Amino acid sequence: MTIQRGVSLYSYQQSQFFKELTLEDQIREVGRNLGGADGIELVDEMSLRYPDPGEDFRRAWFGWMETYGTRPVAMDVGMDVLQFRDHVMTYEECADRLRHDIRLAKSLGFANVRVLSVVPVEILVSALPLAEQLDIRLGKEIHQPMRLEGPEVGDILDIVERTGTRHLGIVPDLGIFQFRPSEVLLAWLERRGARPTASQASVDLALDIHRGEAPFDLTAVHRHTAGNLRSDFNRFLTTGECEPEFREVFDGVARYAQDRVQDPGDIDYRTVAEALMLSRTSAETLRQIAPHVIHVHGKFNNMSEIPGRPGQYQDIAIDYDAAIGALKAGGFDGYVNSEYEGQRYSQDRGREDLMDEVDQVRRHQEMLRRLLAA
Repeated sequence: MTIQRGVSLYSYQQSQFFKELTLEDQIREVGRNLGGADGIELVDEMSLRYPDPGEDFRRAWFGWMETYGTRPVAMDVGMDVLQFRDHVMTYEECADRLRHDIRLAKSLGFANVRVLSVVPVEILVSALPLAEQLDIRLGKEIHQPMRLEGPEVGDILDIVERTGTRHLGIVPDLGIFQFRPSEVLLAWLERRGARPTASQASVDLALDIHRGEAPFDLTAVHRHTAGNLRSDFNRFLTTGECEPEFREVFDGVARYAQDRVQDPGDIDYRTVAEALMLSRTSAETLRQIAPHVIHVHGKFNNMSEIPGRPGQYQDIAIDYDAAIGALKAGGFDGYVNSEYEGQRYSQDRGREDLMDEVDQVRRHQEMLRRLLAA
């Protein structure tokens, strides 16, 4: 069994926005310039004329797959529950939307459909019979600060055990192996006014937690998305109020910042709080559940050259050695798809200073190729 490499075209969002790369250009880049990578993952509403791209597009799509030696691996679907003016979508409306997306994925040759981490498992169960009928595997994304040890994974595994289905699993986002805030995120926060001492405090707090020396209990944090955590922490800074389960953690972050940053402002507190947004999941858990992994999001925010090793790259904030090692040891035989998100941390700057997405993905693929071959 071998692990294969691909790219989520989400990585090229900035280049698409600036009309520098068309969809065909992105597929060509994957097929011709990444040293054996051939998997294509895309976000339906980003890359396609959704909800139906039409038959002319389908003919072009399969032509590109043949021309560039690529293959459809995963289609990522969203669920905008607020799209209607008069109501929030019900679970059954969401399931109907997911069934539509399963059919769309099948028509484009995809084998896997990824749903967002916040999608209730009941919606997946409702759409599962169609996925089984069309031989499409549904994967729920596990995204930081969620953990593989949390209920999001447990619920999926319980259903698989109870039903014996082969068409339901998980999509780990390797950002769950991030152990410190990314240097590009901290640089962005400093350009917004955070002190360098706040950045260092954020790294120090993250490493304290990573070593098992957290100054407070983080149990409540792992049940929420990073967006919700940031929102509630901002409310805490503004009003002093927060959800009761966050009180100890937020008070602890505030004390940590006050001990290390002189006269901290709100941006300094928010910078230190970035240490909370990390999953600290276990590589051993990933090894154990590897048979239930549909495919993998190879999340990264910045690939920098390894000191003393020209032409070799790393993301200094994510433990890729542990994650790839666990996938190999667990017998995973699907795709790891590069998913670059660090471009957003340079988009406050001039066009000449924006990150080069093509170069960043090429660097990430160098790392994947090296770690998978080790």
